[in-house]
Amino acid sequence: MLTKMNNKKMDHLLLLIQSLSKSEKKNFKLYANRIKKNKNAKFIKLFEIMSKINSYQEKEILENTFIKKIQLSNMKAHLYKQILISLRRQQKHILENYDIQIHEFLDFAKILYDKGLYLQSLKFLKKAKVIAKCNESNTILLELVEFEKMIESQHITRSIYSRSGELSLESKELIERVQCHNALSSLSLELYGLYLKVGYVRNEKDKIFIETYFRTNLTKFDITKLSFYEKLFLYQAQVWYHYIRQDFIMCYRSSCKWVELFQNHEKAKKIAPVSYLKGYHYLLDTLFYLNHYSKFKNVLEKFEKEVQNGDIILNGNTKILIFMYKYTNRINKHYMEGTFSEGVKNILPSLFQDLNKISTRLDSHYIMVLYYKIACLYFGSGDNKNTIRYLLKIMENKEKNLRQDLQCFARLLHLIACYESGLDENMDRKIQSAYKFFIQMDDLYIVQKKIIHFFKNLGTFYPHQIKGQFKKLREKLIKYSDHPYEKRTFLYLDIISWLNSKIENKSIEIIIKEKFLKNHC
Repeated sequence: MLTKMNNKKMDHLLLLIQSLSKSEKKNFKLYANRIKKNKNAKFIKLFEIMSKINSYQEKEILENTFIKKIQLSNMKAHLYKQILISLRRQQKHILENYDIQIHEFLDFAKILYDKGLYLQSLKFLKKAKVIAKCNESNTILLELVEFEKMIESQHITRSIYSRSGELSLESKELIERVQCHNALSSLSLELYGLYLKVGYVRNEKDKIFIETYFRTNLTKFDITKLSFYEKLFLYQAQVWYHYIRQDFIMCYRSSCKWVELFQNHEKAKKIAPVSYLKGYHYLLDTLFYLNHYSKFKNVLEKFEKEVQNGDIILNGNTKILIFMYKYTNRINKHYMEGTFSEGVKNILPSLFQDLNKISTRLDSHYIMVLYYKIACLYFGSGDNKNTIRYLLKIMENKEKNLRQDLQCFARLLHLIACYESGLDENMDRKIQSAYKFFIQMDDLYIVQKKIIHFFKNLGTFYPHQIKGQFKKLREKLIKYSDHPYEKRTFLYLDIISWLNSKIENKSIEIIIKEKFLKNHC
């Protein structure tokens, strides 16, 4: 099972060392020992000790390195810098790290310029520009052009008058392209931030705000003239926009364009693998919400095949995303099929094992989303004890700006799981707590109100009346399942299937499995 996570802030040096591969550790030792006098250096001993420990233990480090406590802070900073230098040296020779090559050529150009070797300086700028153009690195390309303009304007070089005009035109075009790039990337980032903070639109006010925000901040563009990255940011912004509005058909179309963009630019998969993975995830996510099982299954198989075949570069970032997207979508597949018990048996053991390895590098958002998925899987399998356990991890998280919607619906599922498990002592207090939280988050709408009101009054009925109350609640809620704003509750929690399970005296797993077989067989 998953070990208890350390809430204390992890040591940055230890996190960096833990992220190193075997080859990176080996190369660091070769780099550090290149100077004979370094062989017994304290920072190398510090590296060796910290490579063996799982959590930061200052006492153990001091005892095994002969480093004085007063020296430790500086020694750690020195080691941190040396590791980064070693990694930079290794990455210089990797094709995908084109930005490192560009900056190296730019550094050479500046050194030669300072020595008055202008023609040689321009040659390195030319080399850097070729790489920047090939990779659509317009921001650094503009810096290169501005430096070239400065050399041409201040010094006598090989250039003729027409060259100055060419550079001015090139600079103007780049400024326009960078402005378009920045406008689209900023819009994409800001919409994503809004989604992480509040989730889906909750009412007409939210809808008007997001639509107005999108329209006023979307720069004018000609799709045929946009570069790869400009198209990428445009499709990302469209995905977040439609996602927040719960328009999953439009979201599906934009996420398809996002993935196809990479599949039409194979080289981009290696340059921006994180964006490619995110596109795949949102394509799968929208198919899940649209309940399009056959397409979902096919896309998931393609995704896992690409990962297995090594078509996606593995590094610290992509390993985390592959972990998240692989497990969340495998769990979603079990949700759709109604095979919750199978998911608990076949997925969770490896999920917990892998999570323990990378938990210190996952941010709170990813962890809370994963906990909610795990809780729902347990709930569907009938394991209410573990459902409550993982919901409490979400509810007890005090981090600000952390998915208010997830926090709210965790509390709703918590009430249901407590009722199902028979842990209904202090139920009134739990109901009151959930109600207050919804009020505090400004997220108490019709469906939530009716569910909370149902639990509040459930204790006033005789046992033979309970089934009737479940039927009444189902009749009240079912008409909101397609409501523009109220339907978001049903995206987080299949409340209707749970009510059907109580009415028909069947497990929720059987109810969902029967519904799946009816629709897909």
